[in-house]
Amino acid sequence: MTTTAPPVSASSPAPAESGAGAATRVSATPEAIALIERLRAQHGPLMFHQSGGCCDGSAPMCFALGEFMLGDSDVLLGEIAGTPFYMSESQFAYWEHTHLIIDAVPGNGGMFSLERPTGLRFLTRSRLYGDDEWAAIEALGPPPRGAG
Repeated sequence: MTTTAPPVSASSPAPAESGAGAATRVSATPEAIALIERLRAQHGPLMFHQSGGCCDGSAPMCFALGEFMLGDSDVLLGEIAGTPFYMSESQFAYWEHTHLIIDAVPGNGGMFSLERPTGLRFLTRSRLYGDDEWAAIEALGPPPRGAG
């Protein structure tokens, strides 16, 4: 399930992420970064794909790098903790004006996602971009498509 987080304010710190301060399409909370690092230590390089809602709802799915076959229309939103984060082009058309914040919370991960046995699951939160952020995102141009 995808939830909407309130806009980041002085009382709610921005998610930790390398390159903080630069406009990004996706970021991660400290809890998500810790889980990514734990999974990377176990499984090696990782990748994410935002599930489109079939078997596991709309959830960020974590895979060993290369285990998920990307299509030509998958969109690379950016990286979180050095891990590429993709979603389908059709989902991107819907989410284009929102910043995605990947969190880790108690629960069971998606059936095929690497975090499933940890007792934690990745969760996508979102917020609309502010005007200045959106201008910076637009200046980046369209994100890359496909496996690269």
